[in-house]
Amino acid sequence: MHRPSRLFDYVNHTFLILIALICVYPFLLIMATSLSDGKEVVSGAIYLWPKGINFEAYKYILSNSRLGVASGLANSLFYTVVGGAIAVMVTFMTAYPLSRKRLVGRYVIMLVFMFTWVFEAGIIPNYIVYNALDLVNSRWVMILPMAVNTFLLIITKSFLDALPEELEEAAVIDGANDWQIMWRVFFPLSKPIIATISVFNAVFIWNQFLVPMIYLQERSLQPITVVLYNMIINSSKGGTSFENITVNGVQLLPQNLQAASIFLAVAPILLIYPFTQRFFTKGILIGSVKG
Repeated sequence: MHRPSRLFDYVNHTFLILIALICVYPFLLIMATSLSDGKEVVSGAIYLWPKGINFEAYKYILSNSRLGVASGLANSLFYTVVGGAIAVMVTFMTAYPLSRKRLVGRYVIMLVFMFTWVFEAGIIPNYIVYNALDLVNSRWVMILPMAVNTFLLIITKSFLDALPEELEEAAVIDGANDWQIMWRVFFPLSKPIIATISVFNAVFIWNQFLVPMIYLQERSLQPITVVLYNMIINSSKGGTSFENITVNGVQLLPQNLQAASIFLAVAPILLIYPFTQRFFTKGILIGSVKG
């Protein structure tokens, strides 16, 4: 290896490591703040590692129904699991027939999907439609409108387009119908793209803020993103605010409670992603190129 090449590798690796540290540091700081004693936080002694480690902040916010963190997490989990599962099934069941050349008008149907992706009606028309369908203040507003994402539909269709047509022909010879071919032949072969769209849908639904903020006015239905908004950002406008408290001899400041709430909101996605990352990368690469 030439000396300039080694120098480039060293500089490149150093730069990427610095970028990674910059991205990771806020998460570590939030976690350290949530686990530290309030006295250490107010003194400015928390930079990376927690001091006076305790879990009182997490116990307090999860057990205090007034804050609504526990119910918000439960709602977000429900929307993500149920909505994500429905979105994956509907997306796959839509992409499969669109990938079959024998479907008459499939290009026109794809253009319709593309049109809805590029042009959006807007908040007010959407509200009128959702209200007419009784989706306002209903859990289904977080599930049904997100059942098909056009971007995920495109990469799923591209993945299915790349699979050999001989698989379908062989299944037809064996006497399988369209439903059996889709679920017994193509679905098992689509694990990479299924994992990909599952991660995308899970992150998309979990991080939803504008939709529940507009359509879910009942507090018992709101996900963790809206709960955090009410507690942290909107506290000065009448939302739920934190106070200085002492629990089991541990001083808890608003910074401790806010950090614990934020970490609970991002932790589920951080825990899921490492287990699906290999499928995620493979699915994106395969689904983005038509073979």
